[in-house]
Amino acid sequence: MHAVPPAGTVSPPPARTTLGRNARARATALLIALRFGYAYNWFDIGPALAGPRGIGAEFGVGPGVWGVLVAAFLLGAGATQVPAGLLVRRHGERPVALGGAGALAAAAVAGAFSPTLDALLASRLLAGVGAGLFFSPAIGWVGRLFGPGERGLPVGAFSSAFSGGAAAGVVGSALIVPAYGWAAAFVVGGVVLGLTTVLALVAIPSAALAPAPSMAAPAGRPSAAWRGRSVLAIGLAFVGFEGATFATGQFVVPYGESVRSWAPWLAGAVGAAFVLPSVVGGPVGGVVAERSMRHRSQLVGITLVGAAALAALPWAGLAAALAIGATFSFAYGFAYAVTYVLPHYWADLPARDIPLAIGLFNAMQLGGGALVAALFGAVVAARSYAAAWEVAAVLQVATLCALVALRPTVGGRRPASAEAAPR
Repeated sequence: MHAVPPAGTVSPPPARTTLGRNARARATALLIALRFGYAYNWFDIGPALAGPRGIGAEFGVGPGVWGVLVAAFLLGAGATQVPAGLLVRRHGERPVALGGAGALAAAAVAGAFSPTLDALLASRLLAGVGAGLFFSPAIGWVGRLFGPGERGLPVGAFSSAFSGGAAAGVVGSALIVPAYGWAAAFVVGGVVLGLTTVLALVAIPSAALAPAPSMAAPAGRPSAAWRGRSVLAIGLAFVGFEGATFATGQFVVPYGESVRSWAPWLAGAVGAAFVLPSVVGGPVGGVVAERSMRHRSQLVGITLVGAAALAALPWAGLAAALAIGATFSFAYGFAYAVTYVLPHYWADLPARDIPLAIGLFNAMQLGGGALVAALFGAVVAARSYAAAWEVAAVLQVATLCALVALRPTVGGRRPASAEAAPR
């Protein structure tokens, strides 16, 4: 018989779930597939903006409004990051993450049938809401499947799946839109993500992955994530990188077609170069973050590399643009994998609050990134694409200054007991 803990105490949860190796691998693979599909539905709008069968032509709008459409998704995603973390504390990762993925899929399909620009804008906002509900619970779920020292690779792979899906969204939409129209690209993304969500609901066992009773938040006790100086530092520091990445991913195809006169497939290939190499950068960043505690130096160095690459884009030819895209994307994947590993090494943060911490700094990044993306579109409309790239690179470096508030990570790997212990 198990001893009953005294009233008002919380027993520490186990360091990992009770799933076997194969079940953990299957659950991780499905979550990575969902991350891939979710990213497709972020980036399929970029190639759908311009062209005779694009959104601009159908609704009679230009780059200024395109920036608002891009920002609407980020605003929805940013607004639901914190509620997602709070819902996880009460209900666990599974229902929140899978519910968010399903909502994103439904909003993507609904957006394809928007009769007006306002309806399309609302569908992009709702799609962002679903994306926000999925992300931080899902990445916390992946991290909790593995013990300390083991999670760098799976968390990095989950992070990098975003880039694979984004590349599929850019290239797929660039090929679909000229032939079938922008709405077809939205339907493809929504349907595929919806089917993957159903598969995850069926194939991932709910009981095995539900949080243990000790994972529930103690009554009346606020999360340690709210008081974290490092959460604020990471959230503000990567506003510029988030905005630059999203604006670049969405606008590089219209830029290639309208300014460089590249064929749609070639512009799509360049767009893919700006997102796909993060598939390598994520796992590398995750492993480096596990093996070295110099996290602030890692984040500063790789962000400066990404900003320098982006600043050179206006003067680059085709080959150089591909190289710049690969460098920028690798840097993005590396940096974000490090930030997603970090909360597991903050000793005063209980395991149950890791999704909330990630949600908090993601909300700041996405909200600020939405403003950067909207500003990018406005600069394109008022000045030029070249000016917009330079503004994005400058903001990427400027917001990085917030890392002065990041507490240094010292010592070795966080022990299992520290990970599980409540505050």
